[in-house]
Amino acid sequence: MKKETYKSAGVDKEAGYKEVELIKKFIGKTHTEGVLSGIGGFAGLFQLDTKKYEEPVLVSGTDGVGTKLKLAIMSGIYDTVGEDLVAMCVNDVLCQGAKPLFFLDYIASSNTVPEKMATIVEGIAEGCVKSGCALIGGETAEMPGFYEGDDFDMAGFVVGVVDKKNIIDGSAINEGDILIGLPSSGVHSNGFSLVRKLVFENAKMEFDTHVDSLGGKVGKVLLTPTRIYYKPMFNIIEKVKVNGICHITGGGFFENIPRMMPEGLKASVKKDSFPVPKIFLFLQELGNIDEEEMYSTFNMGIGMVFAISKEDLAETESILKELREDYYIIGDVKKDKEPFELC
Repeated sequence: MKKETYKSAGVDKEAGYKEVELIKKFIGKTHTEGVLSGIGGFAGLFQLDTKKYEEPVLVSGTDGVGTKLKLAIMSGIYDTVGEDLVAMCVNDVLCQGAKPLFFLDYIASSNTVPEKMATIVEGIAEGCVKSGCALIGGETAEMPGFYEGDDFDMAGFVVGVVDKKNIIDGSAINEGDILIGLPSSGVHSNGFSLVRKLVFENAKMEFDTHVDSLGGKVGKVLLTPTRIYYKPMFNIIEKVKVNGICHITGGGFFENIPRMMPEGLKASVKKDSFPVPKIFLFLQELGNIDEEEMYSTFNMGIGMVFAISKEDLAETESILKELREDYYIIGDVKKDKEPFELC
């Protein structure tokens, strides 16, 4: 009778060990002052410096990259989706005014290819560096029979901290506040089920199909990593009173902007106040998609929106200009029962 092993069942422990060796150098560069553990333990350790806060509140977030992973599989380009993963989590906790502290990842696939997994973690580490947080742990799950072929999925988890008195929850938003939008880097990581249907199923394009209006290969443009807003947002938060912050993620403008609005106030956004990147015009034309569907599915060129009082506008603009950050004054806040309008 044949002797069975874990490897004969499809799980290669040696490949996992090799992956750990490959990713050590990437993880090390993310470590910040609070990290107390290296990789290989059962849990990651992080010491919070409570002296910096009167009443420290931990803020957590978790997310994935969705079907954008299909493009990574199609192309064999894996480093960008790692950065996406960090961005999707970090941008959410920024909305509460929290400083990201540490990040963990979970990657599941049918089999562990050490070089592939290391490339994904390299992207995650790059995202952590851009976010000012440490990558202190993770899990690579090898699940043959559950995942097939090259398919894989991943999820991220971030913990940040904010002083209780400085939590940003939208309750400070007032009538007359100014709405400022920070540009996105592209489609980010939402709406890709529709994107894939339009581009690769209906239009029968390949990853390497050159599109003149986009100035490059369609797949490469779509794989552009989600922008991480840590640097501009924290420079502003530390110097200006920010009344509300909104990450334009799944659900676009119509679902996300109302999430930061107090009852009785409306965010009025002028759609001609910022340029819509060519990728969105390309997608809209491919699918003959109406305007409301576009703005309720995609970020349309604005990845983060925040509200400030008119009195703080000049200082905010000065900070953004000093950082050489592009920004747009996209609207204001009015009294109304409805929380959002696009005009």
